[in-house]
Amino acid sequence: MSAPDIPKIDIISLDQYERSGTPHEQFTWLRKNDPVHWHHDPHEDVPGFWAITRHEDIVFVSRHPELFSSAVRTSMFTEYSDEDIALHQQMMLFMDPPQHTRQRSYVNRGFTPRMINQLRGHIEDITHALIDKVCEKGRAEFVRDLAAPLPLQTICELMGVPIEHADFLFEKSNQLVGFDDPEMQDGPNVAQNAAAEIYMFAQQIADERRKDPQNDIATKLLQPDDEGNLLTDEEFNLFILMLTIAGNETTRTATAGGILAFFDHPDQWARLKENPELMRSAAEEIVRWTSPLNLFRRTATQDVELGGKTIKAGDKVVMFYPSANRDEEVFADPFVFDIGRDQNGHIGFGGGGPHFCLGTHLARMNLSILFGALAERMPDIRLDGEVRRLRSNFVNGYKEIPVAFTPTPRRG
Repeated sequence: MSAPDIPKIDIISLDQYERSGTPHEQFTWLRKNDPVHWHHDPHEDVPGFWAITRHEDIVFVSRHPELFSSAVRTSMFTEYSDEDIALHQQMMLFMDPPQHTRQRSYVNRGFTPRMINQLRGHIEDITHALIDKVCEKGRAEFVRDLAAPLPLQTICELMGVPIEHADFLFEKSNQLVGFDDPEMQDGPNVAQNAAAEIYMFAQQIADERRKDPQNDIATKLLQPDDEGNLLTDEEFNLFILMLTIAGNETTRTATAGGILAFFDHPDQWARLKENPELMRSAAEEIVRWTSPLNLFRRTATQDVELGGKTIKAGDKVVMFYPSANRDEEVFADPFVFDIGRDQNGHIGFGGGGPHFCLGTHLARMNLSILFGALAERMPDIRLDGEVRRLRSNFVNGYKEIPVAFTPTPRRG
C-alpha cells in the first residue's frame, strides 16, 4: 500500500468524537492492516498503548484476565496516580478474579432474569409516564426527556427509592462521565465530588434497608448469601456508584444512538412499526450499531503474542468495541443497520469473560419497551434540530437530540 493510502491514525481524539463521532474509517483500515496497533498518546509524559480493533482479539483479551488485568492500572483509559488507583480498585469494575468473582457472585443475586422480569410492569409504567409529559407538546429534547430518565428511574425502582431521585442521579452521572467535556465540569474536582455524593446516597439506602427491609434488589444485596457472607457498606456503596454509571449511561447512550439510527434509516423505523415482533432483534442491533461504550483498558501481566505482535508485561492494551461491532469477519454487511439481523454476535455489552455486563437483561428490556412505546405513540417522531454529542472518547454519548412529532393525548 502506498503512503497516501495509509490514513493518519488517531482513534482517541476528543475533537473527532465530539465533532463527527466514531472514526469508523480508521477502524476499518486498522482491522484489515494493523489490528494490534501501537498508538501514540497525545501527552508527552504518557506512554502509548496497543489499540485492539478486531472482534476475535477483543474477545480473547476480555476472556483472559490472567493475561490482561483490569486491576493493575484500572480499566479506564486515563492514567491515574497510585493513590487514585487504590481507590478505584475497590470497585468491582476494576477487580480481577478471584476478588471480582467473589463480589460478582454477591450482586448477581439481584440481577437474575427472574428478578429483572419483576420490574417489567414498572418499566412500562415509567416509559408511558415519560411520554405523557411530552406527547401533547409535539416536541421534546430526546436525551433529557426520554433517553436519560428511563434508566435512571429504573435504577430508582431497583433500589426501591422514589423516582424523584432520578434528577439528582442525572446531574451526578453527567458529571462523572463528562470528565472531558467542559460543559459538564463547572469547577475543579467535580467528578470526585459527584462520586462522593452518590456514595453517601447509597449509604442512606443501606441504612434504611437494614432497618426496614423491602421487596427490592437493594434489600436482597444487603442480605447474607447462602454461606452467610455479606457485602460491606463500602462494597454496597461502590456498587451503587458503578450502577449509576454503567447501568445508566450505556442504556441512555444506546437509546439516544438508536433513535438517530432510525432517523438515518427510516425504512427500518417503518419496518419496526409494521413488525413489532422484531423488537427483540432490533434492541440487539441498536446495541451493535451504537456501541455505547467506546473503549476499556487492560494492562498486560506478562509478555503475550496477539495478532502477530508481542505485547510486553506492563503494556497498556485498549479494546475498541465499535470497531469489533463492525468487523467484516463476524458480521454480514456490518455497515448496514438491520433490525432483523440474525446471528448478531455483537460485543456491545463486553467481550465476555468476568466483566461481561451485569445488566444486559435489564438494558435489553429498557430498549425494547421504550422503542415499542415510541413506535405506538409517536410513530412519526423525527429530528428537529442540531444533535450535540458528548465530548468523550469513553462514552459514545449525546447531550441533545431535539425531536418533533404529531401531538397525541396523554394516557392518563
